[in-house]
Amino acid sequence: MATLVFLLQALEKHCRTESGYTGIRDVYQANPPKDDVQQSFFLAETLKYLYLLFSEDDLIPLDKWVLNTEAHPIPVKGVEHPS
Repeated sequence: MATLVFLLQALEKHCRTESGYTGIRDVYQANPPKDDVQQSFFLAETLKYLYLLFSEDDLIPLDKWVLNTEAHPIPVKGVEHPS
């Protein structure tokens, strides 16, 4: 959990702007230049994974669902799912 908190603090410190979040051009620089663009995958994937990491473990039962690379839950074939 400490690593996740560190990650969130780093995102806020290095990527947060007045309008949202941006990428950085060189992670090896102390004060790296920013990309000046918020990638669509940041909201669609990165924040979704962070939400799932901080959520309760039973939010999505992983014996019934699998997450694809974009964090979309897909039902496991042959397993009953509540309607």
